[in-house]
Amino acid sequence: MTVTATDEALDLLREIKARFGADLMFHQSGGCCDGSAPMLFQKGDFLIGDHDIRVSDIDGVPFYMNADQYDRWKHTDLTIDAIKGIGGMFSLENGSGRRFLTRSDICLPE
Repeated sequence: MTVTATDEALDLLREIKARFGADLMFHQSGGCCDGSAPMLFQKGDFLIGDHDIRVSDIDGVPFYMNADQYDRWKHTDLTIDAIKGIGGMFSLENGSGRRFLTRSDICLPE
């Protein structure tokens, strides 16, 4: 699995860093409340549990997901994008007029 970001996502992330500081973290939602969106939090506002794993970093911001979800998605490359819309109700981009979105490409194991 790789996790990359589009220029649009990086621009939005940098705007949020300027507003909230660089001590942030992403957590890939597993489908509750806000669908399966990548959620951006200030560190400490979302508690990482024993079953969460760090799969990558985006512009210095750690990207986590639940281990069960990782097991299902481990052959998938993820691209974090930013599009027009309303962000997740708990995610820091909410109110910006844009939201983070996970796009995926399934990779077949060799």
